[in-house]
Amino acid sequence: MTDLQKLEDDVLAAIGGATTEQALEEVRVGALGKKGSISQVMKGLGKMSPEERKEMGPKLNGLKNKVADAIALAKSALHEAALEARLKSETIDITQPARPTPLSEGRIHPISQVMDEITAIFADLGFGVEEGPDIETDHYNFEALNFPEGHPAREMHDTFYFNEKEDGSRLLLRTHTSPVQVRTMEAGKPPFRFVAPGRTFRCDSDQTHTPQFHQIEGLVIDEKTHMGHLKWTLEEFLRAFFETDKVEILFRPSFFPFTEPSMEVDVRCARNGNEIRIGEGDDWMEILGCGMVHPNVLKAAGMDPEKYQGFAFGMGIDRLAMLKYGIPDLRAFFETDLRWLRHYGFSALDIPTLAGGLSS
Repeated sequence: MTDLQKLEDDVLAAIGGATTEQALEEVRVGALGKKGSISQVMKGLGKMSPEERKEMGPKLNGLKNKVADAIALAKSALHEAALEARLKSETIDITQPARPTPLSEGRIHPISQVMDEITAIFADLGFGVEEGPDIETDHYNFEALNFPEGHPAREMHDTFYFNEKEDGSRLLLRTHTSPVQVRTMEAGKPPFRFVAPGRTFRCDSDQTHTPQFHQIEGLVIDEKTHMGHLKWTLEEFLRAFFETDKVEILFRPSFFPFTEPSMEVDVRCARNGNEIRIGEGDDWMEILGCGMVHPNVLKAAGMDPEKYQGFAFGMGIDRLAMLKYGIPDLRAFFETDLRWLRHYGFSALDIPTLAGGLSS
């Protein structure tokens, strides 16, 4: 009896002295485990006489239950204490500024934003969007677009060519997005009305030229389209893009192999130092090129030029971004300067829509 009481006191004292759940588990194993102190005493019941077993059995079972209850109670108390300590140590001071998130810190590049603005405008005008490969063949980049042999644009100083193949042909990095026009016409049937944005490549580099830049081409082909439709389309685009009703454009005769007649388009503007305001003043600035699709281009795409006609236009996305958002140097677009992007970039939620305002 004295030994049993001492065992109880020792185990309960050990339970009371456990300061962690791990220490409490060690006490439980030491008392109630397979080789624990209470388990060892209970194994001795088999060697006792029936009278001793009848007396000691209930006492040992009572001790076992008492210890188990004490351990469960202590475990619950330790768990609550640990949770309370953790809550105190992990409290958040809501008076402090919130940590910046990728959504608030990330920026959309001006090129991507302007490309979305342009496609949103033309989508509202009923244009689809088509894409083509950056690596092109001579046929799609030059021949199907009515570039004659010996044209300066075919030379190495303008075009990035790949190594010559065994048959003498060479792939190249497309110098404009016009090949998308031919590819799309070959793959479908008229009428066509789409724009083709994308990257283009030419051997040129200075403040207003880079070896890689971005263009967007537009094409409309049907049986009745004429130059009046072209002028209206460009005026509506410029009004929406520069967000002003005061747009006046001027067609100047020019030459492009894939259009006839061909025109450069100037827009009325005002120049005040480094600032350019579209739709104001008495100055003019070239902004894009356009024309009626050359019959040879229609033939190359498998269409009858006696039946179908249409117009095409093309413009530099990078320069439109510079004009609209006051970016002075084209090379900065490709320098991956985070400070520049934070200044000129757009929030991920600044999705351009005509209803909400393109640059609002």
